[in-house]
Amino acid sequence: MSDLFHPFSKEQLIGNIMPDTFTLILLDTPHPLCLLAATELQEYLKTQQDWEHNFGLNDECEEVIIGKMFGVMVVQKPTKEIGYLCAFSGKIAGKNNHNKFVPPIFDTLASDGFLPLGMNELAAMTVIIKDLQTAQPKGFEERVTQLKNARREYSKELQQQIFNNYFCLNQKGISKDLQSIFKLAQYKNPPAGAAECATPKLLQYAFLNQLKPIAVAEFWWGQSPKSTTWKHGEFYACCKEKCKPILAHMLSETKHTFC
Repeated sequence: MSDLFHPFSKEQLIGNIMPDTFTLILLDTPHPLCLLAATELQEYLKTQQDWEHNFGLNDECEEVIIGKMFGVMVVQKPTKEIGYLCAFSGKIAGKNNHNKFVPPIFDTLASDGFLPLGMNELAAMTVIIKDLQTAQPKGFEERVTQLKNARREYSKELQQQIFNNYFCLNQKGISKDLQSIFKLAQYKNPPAGAAECATPKLLQYAFLNQLKPIAVAEFWWGQSPKSTTWKHGEFYACCKEKCKPILAHMLSETKHTFC
């Protein structure tokens, strides 16, 4: 935990009043300590050489541009020391785990996990389908249809297995899987990427390591996808579609407010 907990200095804490309840950003003004933590994280992102990821901020990079939402959470150790944690949404540089950032709630990319094996099987089925469509042996159309149906069903099974392996904690250590969480919120199924956002990752790590959440904020880094209007370096509230049902559970035993 020592590498992931970033302590504030006494000088940084001077004049900053700790909120009585866990504070989430609602509009675009984070808690002052979150702003301080975000500034430090942004400086790291500008200069780090630990990994390569094209945020669209460097014209010389030819890789696909993928901006990211980052999060910082101010936390308190049982010893009363105040610091912060960092997280990113989804993956960076094709990986879930990087130094400085909390780990995912469930690592879908673990080499010994079911997902890489499942994705290999799906890829193998796709190759067979393409080979049949190219060679066109007798009865190939029926076989292609069967394989496509099997691939679709297997893909659904993999997605279901992913949902069943995400267990989100609240402050009392009560765990719920994604299916249960989103069923309670009247969803037929959890949306893709659920529990991969920054704030759920940060809360999970805090609860697992007996850290008291104080405040959290998320900011966008890089170019925005065409489907959204996120602006580089600006702060945003947690998303409603993916995060609201999850946070309803994770914060069910934590007094919280919005700023």
